[in-house]
Amino acid sequence: MKKLVAVNKDACMACLACANACSEAFYKRTDVSVSCIQIGAKKDGSPKVLACPQCGKCAEVCEAGAITQNAKGVYMVNKKKCTGCGKCVEACPFGLMVKADDSETASKCIACGICVKACPMDVLTIKED
Repeated sequence: MKKLVAVNKDACMACLACANACSEAFYKRTDVSVSCIQIGAKKDGSPKVLACPQCGKCAEVCEAGAITQNAKGVYMVNKKKCTGCGKCVEACPFGLMVKADDSETASKCIACGICVKACPMDVLTIKED
């Protein structure tokens, strides 16, 4: 299975370079609220990297069949089939499904690696099992 993972979690400075790169790539704007990777905070206030574990909860609730798992285990949103209902966003237990107000479709991490390249601290990597 291919997925984005934080391998050097303690090095994260919450600079948001990863989230900004993601939003730029998929929404053509710098807006961390539409990024498919999120930087939260642990109880002690230190940064916490939140990345899609490819659990498939989004696909389970998609009535349009727009979310399917590819051969590498990555759940992908078919923009042509997505109705924009937002049920996948509600179902994501990690809050990592994104549907921007001005977008007709939802999106999620596809383990593309754009955020990995943007991270100045080498916190992220794409892992393939």
